[in-house]
Amino acid sequence: MNRFWSRRIQSIVPYTPGEQPKDRKFIKLNTNECPEPPSAQVLEAVRAAAAELPRYPDPECGSLRAAIAGREGLDVDQVFCGNGSDEVLAFAFQAFFDPDREVVFPRITYSFYPVYASFFGLKYREIPMNSDFSIPVEQLCGGNGGVVLANPNAPTGIALDLGQVERIVAANPEAVVIVDEAYVDFGAQSAVGLIGRYPNLLVVQTASKSWALAGLRVGWAMGDPGLIGGLRCVRDSINSYTVDRLAQAAATAAIGDEAWFQAVRARVMETRERAAKRLKEIGFTVLPSQGNFLFVSRPGRPGRELAEGLRQRGILVRRWDQPGIEDWLRISVGTGEDMDALAAALEELV
Repeated sequence: MNRFWSRRIQSIVPYTPGEQPKDRKFIKLNTNECPEPPSAQVLEAVRAAAAELPRYPDPECGSLRAAIAGREGLDVDQVFCGNGSDEVLAFAFQAFFDPDREVVFPRITYSFYPVYASFFGLKYREIPMNSDFSIPVEQLCGGNGGVVLANPNAPTGIALDLGQVERIVAANPEAVVIVDEAYVDFGAQSAVGLIGRYPNLLVVQTASKSWALAGLRVGWAMGDPGLIGGLRCVRDSINSYTVDRLAQAAATAAIGDEAWFQAVRARVMETRERAAKRLKEIGFTVLPSQGNFLFVSRPGRPGRELAEGLRQRGILVRRWDQPGIEDWLRISVGTGEDMDALAAALEELV
């Protein structure tokens, strides 16, 4: 710890991102990236936008917000764009949660949530999961200072149905409920259709997964115009130009190519199901996933041992030391060839 650090960060344990290797070539199944390149329309849009790089980007992301609003059946003032969904979530924690009211989220979920809460000085409570890793919906209902829900959940891949999400939103009328839908396009039900009925609902999505734009960092929130105004207030108190010109152009073009989107998400889901079947056949427990990843374990085999064995064979997966999931691996869905190589390596290991 550096003696010049502020007291605010001296006790913070930062989020640990997935490894981005530089020393050798791996089959990367550790960061839930899209296994395919983006739409050709994205590359054309980026080339065209590059000519305008001497100029600041549109701070309001007008074209991108219009594209998202048009696709989702919303008004433009119901959409906010940021530099990746992580930035949008950070803005939301600042905009809607107060230090004297407790924020709740599941104990096993996206590990950035407790980091944000600690960094912004918020009280928080982690709700224990059910024994099957499902979320105990009733414990998120009522009396909270805020609720954060990844749906589908990460790293488990298990999704709540829309009725369960609505129950949580309806039960917290005086608190903002953030539904983080980073993986919703791979089989879950989006809560966007509830926005018109619930002014306390904020839905957050990203271009990093189903749109193959992880390298450009684009995310967005959708909700009541009052919530969007709160996000804008936070943004404009820090940096009005958070989304660069190339990222805006790329995301706008991606959202305009619906045929590419539908084809790629279908291939990812098909590959996921084929890989899940293969892993079960060789003795792995595989949770039902509606994300672009699988959460798996092998009874009697330590997760650390399996992860290291895969790494030695040139395959990266994600693992946590967190109690309850230390022997589980989160495996991103790669290409069909990637998943065949993974299955062969695991079969050799076990």
